[in-house]
Amino acid sequence: MARHLITSALPYINGIKHLGNMVGSMLPADVYSRYLRQRGHDVLYICATDEHGTPAELAAKEQGLPVADFCAQAHDAQKAVYDGFALAFDYFGRSSSAQNVEITQHFARKLNENGFIEERAIRQVYSPTDGRFLPDRYVEGTCPHCGYDKARGDQCENCTRVLDPTDLIDPRSAISGSTDLEVRETKHLFLLQSKLQHEVEEWVARHEDDWPQLASSIARKWLNEGLHDRAITRDLDWGVPVPADTWPDLAAEGKVFYVWFDAPIEYIGATKEWSDQDPRNRDWKSWWYDVDTDVRYTEFMAKDNVPFHTVMFPATELGVREPWKKVDFVKAFNWLTYYGGKFSTSQKRGVFTDQALEILPADYWRYFLIANAPESDDSSFTWEHFTATVNKDLADTLGNFVNRVLSFSKKRFGEEVPAGGVPGAAEAALGEEIARLLAEYEQQMEALQFRKAAAALRALWSAGNSYLEEKAPWLEIKTDKDGAALTLRTAMNLIHLYAVVSEPFIPATATAMRQAFSLADDTAAWVPADEAKALSAVPAGTPFTVPPVLFAKLTDEDLAAYKERFGGETAA
Repeated sequence: MARHLITSALPYINGIKHLGNMVGSMLPADVYSRYLRQRGHDVLYICATDEHGTPAELAAKEQGLPVADFCAQAHDAQKAVYDGFALAFDYFGRSSSAQNVEITQHFARKLNENGFIEERAIRQVYSPTDGRFLPDRYVEGTCPHCGYDKARGDQCENCTRVLDPTDLIDPRSAISGSTDLEVRETKHLFLLQSKLQHEVEEWVARHEDDWPQLASSIARKWLNEGLHDRAITRDLDWGVPVPADTWPDLAAEGKVFYVWFDAPIEYIGATKEWSDQDPRNRDWKSWWYDVDTDVRYTEFMAKDNVPFHTVMFPATELGVREPWKKVDFVKAFNWLTYYGGKFSTSQKRGVFTDQALEILPADYWRYFLIANAPESDDSSFTWEHFTATVNKDLADTLGNFVNRVLSFSKKRFGEEVPAGGVPGAAEAALGEEIARLLAEYEQQMEALQFRKAAAALRALWSAGNSYLEEKAPWLEIKTDKDGAALTLRTAMNLIHLYAVVSEPFIPATATAMRQAFSLADDTAAWVPADEAKALSAVPAGTPFTVPPVLFAKLTDEDLAAYKERFGGETAA
């Protein structure tokens, strides 16, 4: 079995993330990791909070906290939400860790030794009002490309174009709002991406045919436009310091590395954190260093992160001239919108993950988000769609099936799986259909096609309902008690199968379904095709209980309350 290294884009530290952020990176990575573990693979799923850069300083200033304290509290708050969503990270680290500082500085020194870093004098925005140089995100203004009036000095949130602060029209300080800005000379380190263009092109060419079209097209667009040398230091109080042994003058000035330089390196840093914290963990380098054919590395991210992971970070890794593991597959997502408008952390538009968990348990959200993941295009979250999906797929198709089978069997046969009856044509046909749908589900999960995988899972649930309607045990029991027992026993085996294969999507519900049966040796991680056809893992005589309602149906009153709290059609 291959070893699988999985990372999802690091959630930024300035506040709880929205549902669009969840479905664009961490949740699908978790679903895939869970599936691979079930299939027997050695999996390491790494993530961390991205803690450096201007927004962290601004958010800390707004709360009146030292930035280190703010980041520590925000990390814990985010981790609590991800625990609530049952994200099964192997390790969730922090980009401000000592390990990331060490490895980032190592990368910088190696790039410098190899001639890919250059110290340059540049002209930078300076605010006399604030008494400091303003790094990119400390400058706001109007995007020269699309006219968006809240563009930041590094990137326009609206059109995603990469910017420099001096590109902005009518720039202003994000600290004080002052428009009294000057341009002064200062020195920074530049990563000479132009010298690495050819190597990055060759590397992308070897991989892009395997990537989703979204990822490969964004990488190719950046390369076609040409890689430009990019400043990788900033004038901030918080960040990975420029090492004094290599650049003493810049270190003395308090320069730190640009957040987009150190953030991807944190995937490696967090793995070292994981290894350092527990000596039983495999040495961190066994996942990252000189392991090109031993480890398959998959990254999950939304489309705005793609260029940094497919071009900038690979350029960094290539330039250090050491055998660091590079990504094999980039699973890129479009955006989940909120009634056609963007979810926005900064503008507090849409449903945020902590709010979602206040309303309903995580499995409601996990299933809906993955079943509607914005893979081929942007997709829109609406409360109407969410309510309809919960009621149809979760409450009716799965939850009602489980409840009616177990409740009816308990009422008519007692609290053990009923004996009697010999499987016939209906059971044989059901077994073939379940095996076929399970193979489809496996195929789509292996291909990281999450919407199609969700459709196959839904079809598995539907097959049980079709079988139950065909056999109608509530009628069958009147004339053929053994036949009704067979039908219910077969349906109970479907419930157990659903518990196993649904675990990546709805882990808490899967556990509840599985625990309904008192199977002493129930250690099955997956359901092989022959077992799916036989549907006999839960034998007659197995004690069972009827779990509480798995999914409550959402009412018109619920829908109205959600729209009143979060907004509906007018949110754009």
